[in-house]
Amino acid sequence: MFRSIRQAVRRGVRRVDLSHPARSPLGSAVVNCVVYRDGVRQADCADAGEALRRVRKGRGGFVWIGLHEPDESEFAGLAELFDLHPLAIEDAVHAHQRPKAERYGETLFAVFKTVHYVEHAELTATSEVVDTGELMAFVGGDFVITIRHGGHGSLGALREDLEAMPDQLSKGPSAVLHAIADHVVDDYLAVADAVQGDVDAVETAVFSAHADRSDSGRIYQLKRELLEFRRAAAPLGRPLQQLATDPMPVIEADVRAYFRDVADHLARVTEQIAAYDALLDSILQAHLAQVTVAQNEDMRKITAWAAIIAVPTMVCGMYGMNFTHMPELRWTYGYPAALAVIVVACLVIHRGFRRNGWL
Repeated sequence: MFRSIRQAVRRGVRRVDLSHPARSPLGSAVVNCVVYRDGVRQADCADAGEALRRVRKGRGGFVWIGLHEPDESEFAGLAELFDLHPLAIEDAVHAHQRPKAERYGETLFAVFKTVHYVEHAELTATSEVVDTGELMAFVGGDFVITIRHGGHGSLGALREDLEAMPDQLSKGPSAVLHAIADHVVDDYLAVADAVQGDVDAVETAVFSAHADRSDSGRIYQLKRELLEFRRAAAPLGRPLQQLATDPMPVIEADVRAYFRDVADHLARVTEQIAAYDALLDSILQAHLAQVTVAQNEDMRKITAWAAIIAVPTMVCGMYGMNFTHMPELRWTYGYPAALAVIVVACLVIHRGFRRNGWL
């Protein structure tokens, strides 16, 4: 990958043209390039190099470039223009990274896992509950580059919200990074609230009068989806603590306190996920106990009926041995008497099992 980037640079990639049509989030990439000065949006730019020169001519400005799943050739020019570290470039292009915040000289590279709740009419043993993606950000003194992987987590609404708060946006790229972190964690909270509905539905189904013995598959699937949710949210705690406490040149001192607030919200999410997982463990154990009790009841019924059927089987087996001298063999009422004995014995045994709760 590094070789392809170097080859692109050697071919003369100096002018990074972003004028191609924006592409659908379901297609290749969405590219957006905007210059901000003193918290106010300036004219959109079609060339990243020209935008960076405009920013560096004045003061209090920065450029925000957004991309969706860029390939190596699309990212090579930006990497050379903004002097991005090769290791961070590889992570940004190929994705599948853990949440982290790493410094490369004067540039900060942050990775966030985005989470989206997948709507479903009914939870089944194969239902997808959460869908994850990735959101990455290169933050420098006068630029922000965001790279989004996945079909959700668009930053369009976030950009509009920030533009409506010029005082906050005037704090520069660090304010954008905080807004992204806050946006991601707010989505975590929304997904956690939605997952609670699935947990409640499973709990109600397990403890209902008509519980289904196949509910264990649904519980296990929900636990798997919660595990994916946890793997996205839990590792973000350490990067947020770094951003909130470690002095970094690209993070304004007054913005650092905002990251502590985001870390508190994340702690609430991780506690909810842990509580849901523990509750599902208890529900699964209760469900398995119900299945065991039901199986024991079935075995008791089978045993009781086997004991009842053993009476006629024994009597009929005895008379079927065709011995010459059998009890009451030549008595006129011998056959009805044998049937009566069988019926009475079966009724007595049946009543005994009913009184003991086996039938």
